[in-house]
Amino acid sequence: MNLFRSNKIQTQVRKIIWITVAWTLIALFQFFGVYTMIIEMGLRSVVTIDPLIPLKGSILQGLLAGLLGGSGMVFLWEQTLRTKTYGKSLWIILSSFTLIYFLVALPVQLYYHKTLSGAGLLDTELWQRIRTALRSLSTIRSYLFWLFVVMATLIVLLVSDKYGPGVFQDFLLGKYFHPKREERIFMFLDLRSSTTIAEQLGEERYFSFIKDVFRHATPGIIYAKGQIYQYVGDEIVISWKTEEGTENASCVRCFFEIQRRLRQEAPYYKATYGVTPEFKAGLHYGHVMTGEVGVVKRDIAFSGDVLNTTARIQAKCNELGVNILLSKPLLDQLALPPNSFAPQKIGDILLRGKKQEIMLFTV
Repeated sequence: MNLFRSNKIQTQVRKIIWITVAWTLIALFQFFGVYTMIIEMGLRSVVTIDPLIPLKGSILQGLLAGLLGGSGMVFLWEQTLRTKTYGKSLWIILSSFTLIYFLVALPVQLYYHKTLSGAGLLDTELWQRIRTALRSLSTIRSYLFWLFVVMATLIVLLVSDKYGPGVFQDFLLGKYFHPKREERIFMFLDLRSSTTIAEQLGEERYFSFIKDVFRHATPGIIYAKGQIYQYVGDEIVISWKTEEGTENASCVRCFFEIQRRLRQEAPYYKATYGVTPEFKAGLHYGHVMTGEVGVVKRDIAFSGDVLNTTARIQAKCNELGVNILLSKPLLDQLALPPNSFAPQKIGDILLRGKKQEIMLFTV
């Protein structure tokens, strides 16, 4: 779907931009730290280098490091950490970081020494100075410093992924320290025939099966701007802020993108497990109370009738013989794009534990 490819590209580009900006600021902080020390020690008259030269070099270093290193993180390292063991991941990160570090250091050193000496690019003395600089103690110190910056950035990205897009930022800003009432869309995504599959595969293989299913489902959730609220056994609870979930019917498209990805991976599941996964989903929206809970393991939790109702809607999929059900209140909010989905009315359904019927649709 073009929507998901577009959201994916936007998310990746946004990450690279933020990394580039942050690393450029760190490089500038390094420069001002050294320059301030020179002034405080009364060495300004001894140092004859124009401060604009190392300043421009720091900006160049930050930009190149952010663009190359940020691209490495987004397109290689994040995926590696999700799919490889920590030992293999560490080796891949260290080796690729070393390559990227010297790819950045070379043009920066070339800029420094060419600007200071005025030598031409083919001058052998210029390249000898660059080789000496790249083998110096200051380069080793810089290498270790930027390795620390890279690892810290990776930790931030992983923690952000753990909480979901935007949630880690809300944590840091204390947005939900005091509970808030807000409007949200929920989707309860449940694996079909999970009991039969579990009996067929056994505990260990079933766990691996679920792990693979969640791994393949996640990109569709992320690029539909959904937030994974909970994993409950073989079920995924996904949430959207109403404006994000209704935009281009992202909450509905999310389900079909997940199903498309699972069909694409069907040969892998057949060969590995002898079964192919398929989800059923229930969607609803309404007001919930949102706030931080827990002491040792803090999390953002939702509380409200909308969650119970969504779970009951999803439970009706088997009985009604459909893969997806959504409530009329949610459908009224979606404003489906032309030629996208054709909602089919199921009827007014009395959900378990409810006194009033709710009109349900499938698409």
